[in-house]
Amino acid sequence: MKAVIRTQYGTPDVLSVQEVPKPVYGDNEVLVKVYAATVNRTDCGILTGKPYVIRLFTGVSKPTHQSTGTDFAG
Repeated sequence: MKAVIRTQYGTPDVLSVQEVPKPVYGDNEVLVKVYAATVNRTDCGILTGKPYVIRLFTGVSKPTHQSTGTDFAG
C-alpha cells in the first residue's frame, strides 16, 4: 500500500509517498480503508516539531513514527 511518510521534522518538503507493507490486524482490531484525509493544526505541529514541547510525545531528535495524521472519524 502507499503511505505518506517523513524521516525528519520540517516543512511539507520532507514528506514522500512510498510503498509500505499493509498493516496486520489482530483480535479486537479492525483495518480501515482510507478514502479521504484531512490536515489540521495538530498535524502541522507534528510535522514541523514545533512548538518543541510536542517532541516529548513524537520523538526528540527525529519522529518515532514515520506516518502522519491524527484524525479519525466514522
